Amino acid sequence: MDMNTIEAVVRTTDPAQWRDGDAWLAGGTVLFSYGSYAFGPQPLKRLLDLGAAGWTPITVTDDGIELAATCTIAELYTLPGLPDAANRRWPALDLVRPCCDSFVASFKVWNMSTVGGNLCTSLPAGPVISLCAGLDGTATILVPGGGSRTLPVADFITGDAANCLAPGELLRSVHLPASALSARVAFRRLSLSNLGRSGVLLIGRLDGGTSLVLTVTAATKRPVQLRFEAQPDADLLASGLDEAIPADLYHDDIHGLPAWRRDMTYRLAEEIRAELAAPHGTPGLAVSGDFWPPRTGGMPGSGPTTLPKGA
Repeated sequence: MDMNTIEAVVRTTDPAQWRDGDAWLAGGTVLFSYGSYAFGPQPLKRLLDLGAAGWTPITVTDDGIELAATCTIAELYTLPGLPDAANRRWPALDLVRPCCDSFVASFKVWNMSTVGGNLCTSLPAGPVISLCAGLDGTATILVPGGGSRTLPVADFITGDAANCLAPGELLRSVHLPASALSARVAFRRLSLSNLGRSGVLLIGRLDGGTSLVLTVTAATKRPVQLRFEAQPDADLLASGLDEAIPADLYHDDIHGLPAWRRDMTYRLAEEIRAELAAPHGTPGLAVSGDFWPPRTGGMPGSGPTTLPKGA
């Protein structure tokens, strides 16, 4: 909370107002914990506050779902139950709550932390990154010179706490296409401790009933996607991981050594492959980790909930 260098808080969503020494402020759960020197040796002077942006948190259309950057995690958690979404045949909505649960955060964080904040912080374990990359989300970015640009969320993150935003650019929203939402999905997550930060988080998607899309996050410094035109066997999947993820791309911190993250990536990828290759609802499939299948019920904090222990 050491922000004693701030001289002004400006309510704006206009990138043209950005100048050196500024930082965009959404929920602030990370920015306030990092303090005035969050972005380097030069202290922050102003906060550009998005709190009054008034952006609609979630918009559902036939083309998919638009998530505003200011959508909170608490609002995101309600998405599968919203009438506009619940009435559609979008199996991938089952991913939303497991990804939200992967925050393993307090209700205070849930009600302040935002979709855009999680992406822009760009930590390997960011579960909104996992959700949006796994569903081929497209980010819309407002630029200081006016206008906007778009790019896949999988390309938005470039490394540990690094992304493609240039100074002054502002993440406006993320679009999740109906084509990805219509796919059958599978989810796996592992942590070294019960309810700890994600050490490995994988999302599998079966497009058109035949094409496997596997997205690896948390284990790697940035999202990695593998696409197979047809269902791969175990050997083809393993060789695809060999080729897509070099050893130095596996993340290394207190939440997991690279060797463990690599081993668990192969293990969980094979579980996902087996689940999506089998008929839906097949009993006896291996399911490692927490939050899958997605639990039902209310918001965290609305009542007692027993969560499974991570493997």
